[in-house]
Amino acid sequence: MNSIYSVNGPVVKVRNTTDFSMLEMVYVGNKRLIGEVIGITDKETTIQVYEVTTGLKPGEPVYTTGAPMSATLGPGIISNIFDGIERPLRKIYDISGAFIAEGLNVPTLDTERIFDVTLKVSVGDTVSGGDIYAVCPETSIIEHRCMIPPRVSGEIIWVAENGEHKIDDEIVKLKNEKGETVTLTLCQKWPIREPRPIKNRLPINRPLITGQRVIDTVLPIAKGGTAAIPGGFGTGKTMTQHQLAKWCDADIIVYIGCGERGNEMTQVLEEFSGLVDPKSGKPLTDRTVLIANTSNMPVAAREASIYTGITLAEYYRDMGYHIAIMADSTSRWAEALREISGRLEEMPAEEGFPAYLPSRISEFYERAGYAETLNGSEGSVTIIGAVSPQGSDFSEPVTQNTKRFVRCFWTLDKALAYARHYPAINWTSSYSEYLEDLGDFYRENVDERFLEYRQEISNILIEENKLMEIVKLIGSDVLPDDQKLVIEIARVVRVGFLQQNAYHKDDTYVPLEKQFMMMGAILNLYKWCKKAVASGVSTAALLDTGLFEKVIKIKYDIPNDRLDMFRLLNAEIEEGISAVINKSNR
Repeated sequence: MNSIYSVNGPVVKVRNTTDFSMLEMVYVGNKRLIGEVIGITDKETTIQVYEVTTGLKPGEPVYTTGAPMSATLGPGIISNIFDGIERPLRKIYDISGAFIAEGLNVPTLDTERIFDVTLKVSVGDTVSGGDIYAVCPETSIIEHRCMIPPRVSGEIIWVAENGEHKIDDEIVKLKNEKGETVTLTLCQKWPIREPRPIKNRLPINRPLITGQRVIDTVLPIAKGGTAAIPGGFGTGKTMTQHQLAKWCDADIIVYIGCGERGNEMTQVLEEFSGLVDPKSGKPLTDRTVLIANTSNMPVAAREASIYTGITLAEYYRDMGYHIAIMADSTSRWAEALREISGRLEEMPAEEGFPAYLPSRISEFYERAGYAETLNGSEGSVTIIGAVSPQGSDFSEPVTQNTKRFVRCFWTLDKALAYARHYPAINWTSSYSEYLEDLGDFYRENVDERFLEYRQEISNILIEENKLMEIVKLIGSDVLPDDQKLVIEIARVVRVGFLQQNAYHKDDTYVPLEKQFMMMGAILNLYKWCKKAVASGVSTAALLDTGLFEKVIKIKYDIPNDRLDMFRLLNAEIEEGISAVINKSNR
């Protein structure tokens, strides 16, 4: 019997054994705590334990399983709440109360729940990995599609009847190439650290529409893309991710609370349970999976939670759904890596993080993508990870290494957050590399001039940034009127377009068509004001017309379903500025 030699926090060592294999799941101690083999030498085996090791002693047994650390995949995942190693927290609460008892052996999915199953295969059919053999309604929004496991293929020799089944019931039997009979239920397992296979990677050319103007228009992210939201304490990372989860046009949201405070996860649970999905009118939880691994939970499970979440996302992607992952926050995950690395006595790199930190971050973000699945459908996994640099220092290792592997970087600015500017995304230090990829979509689905307008808006903000350096030195009074006009129009862009009200019924989510028309109204005002300034009208006289404030308020005054009102607004701008020009020329 293999027994414990030493215990150091979540790291357990076993000596003089060859029974274990790398990344194998094991049970540790008399309480059978869940662990994973993370190191093997000729003298000892190192195990990472995913539960609290208090009370664990040398000499207690360690049991092998012969299988890697895996996620259970099947109907019942959606609307559930799991910890970092996919244990159902609601079920655990019913058994042990508010605190998770050690060694709890709780089934991941409800084995007593009954699903109305419809078979999609018949006896004699030849199937291979990814083919759908049964479907059932998982929630009021999501249809669960049971797929042949990726490495299984053969001929169907038996199918169950349509109707009510539990997840462990036998549904299909097939004979593989070796002549062996393989029995399939409604669920399967998959190693969390291994990406699920796909047929092809497809071009990333469709935006993830969020309804947030600074994202959709200025800094867009594509379906299957990657984004990071770095920001110091209080800048609104969690709030931004909540808003994206609520409004983005993904089919399913996987929210990973990785090392966050318990009260924040409680807020997520309370908010999501009370929200209505704007697309279907059903509860938002009907298309949401929550993985809650708070800061007071075992640090090793925090490291695993990222992989658990991405595995669940890939499973639903393989069914043909579009998934958005909100990882909050990858900095806490990296801190878990650092703590475990220290206990393993590995050589530290910058700021104590392990030397393999960049490769782990890249492994995570590279599992995003837009793909043709094994069954020929299309699905995507979009990853949006929050980064929490200490003291808002964006030069620290986690932020810098994340920046290497994501194509969208939404920097949260403390000054904007404290000025109540939401979202507090700094448009000068943020960037998106998806603009060229998404150009055809905007031209075909919104307007040919969408990117042209977006570029003009960006140029105004860049010009304002340069002018403000001069203003700080000598004041704004000495600027010529054309430059004063740039500053005033930039204010309209910042307050009227980039700033958004998450609690206003029309401004919390803005469709792309209205975003385009808002840009058009601002640029129309700028065009007529430039014409007025060129004819000798002062910027002060233009401000007196009240049109600047009127354009700022269009996000509230023009409802999302009354876009025809923009025609009247543009006519009013033309008449108002023309009247000022005529008065000046008299």
